[in-house]
Amino acid sequence: MMTTKPPYRADHVGSLLRPPELVEARAKAKAGTLPREELKAVEDRAIREAVAKQEAIGLQGITDGEFRRDFWHLDFVKQLGGVTLAKVEGMTFQAEDVPPMASVTGKVRCAKPIMTEDFKFLKSVVKKTPKLCIPAPATLHFRGGRNAISREAYPDLGEFWTDAANAYRDAIGHIVKAGCTYLQLDDVSFSYLCDDKVRENFRAHGDDPATLHRAYADAINGALADRPAGMTVTMHTCRGNFRSTWFAAGGYQDEVIEAMFSTNVDGYFMEYDTERAGTFEPLRLLPKGKKVVLGLVTSKAGTLESKDDLKRRIDEAAKFVPVENLCLSPQCGFASTHHGNKLTTEEQWRKLERIVEVANEVWGG
Repeated sequence: MMTTKPPYRADHVGSLLRPPELVEARAKAKAGTLPREELKAVEDRAIREAVAKQEAIGLQGITDGEFRRDFWHLDFVKQLGGVTLAKVEGMTFQAEDVPPMASVTGKVRCAKPIMTEDFKFLKSVVKKTPKLCIPAPATLHFRGGRNAISREAYPDLGEFWTDAANAYRDAIGHIVKAGCTYLQLDDVSFSYLCDDKVRENFRAHGDDPATLHRAYADAINGALADRPAGMTVTMHTCRGNFRSTWFAAGGYQDEVIEAMFSTNVDGYFMEYDTERAGTFEPLRLLPKGKKVVLGLVTSKAGTLESKDDLKRRIDEAAKFVPVENLCLSPQCGFASTHHGNKLTTEEQWRKLERIVEVANEVWGG
């Protein structure tokens, strides 16, 4: 049976490939040859078209494609007080033009609303449920670890996590006031912690990876301490998604997933498009009443998944989670950064259509 409350049986992670007109306009704006108000007009037009397309193919949770962002996470976290952007150190993607990382140089705080105007515009043009995706608090830590957090500002890392949770609680409070009822926290850290190479990288940065999953989960719960009963919150986790490349590999480990499942959210978007994600067995730990959105459709390549294969994998997952607690989505967005993944816009929409088709056939239209 289809659900009227998010996460929806057919859902998507958030970002969409930028249309050529928008790519050109943003390049001109960065070069200083296009005024900000003209760029906004192009963004508005592109978002209206993306919203109409999402609704036309039958999606219920509608995003703005993250068309006003360069990166899924940095455009948000750089607006927090005490956060700057720095060159990545340590492990990174095997690709050029790698995004910078968040660096904490002062006390973390939220001094102003972040992305609320973006959300208000989205809300004004949708007929279905507007969905906002923001990076989770762990984004402030997981790329650079302890070395990316000022020891002058935070000699005690516990104080950093308290401030991060409080800053997020304030930011989410502004988002709630803007009318958001469907919020997604993007948190790749839990999947990353299931990769032995990533865990070793954390040790090299002065962290104990055996403690991080709990710290990340506690920060989320602190951030959501004031969320209203009418707001649905989900979490998305994956193993990296930069220009169709990936960062981490390894099946979900029980101790990490137990911490992730302890967060005060309603559902989990989980990567399951390749063998890098391991088996569905860890889903047996899902608390009663929560949902898993199976990321079975890859956003990294254009080849369309078959209905039969998707249904077979849903059946496999249903051995560990009741099918009524499952949903279907891509494993990640189609453009976590402005560069986009290596597939066409037509292939992107066909994949989202396929997700709606399969969801209707599995759970009823």
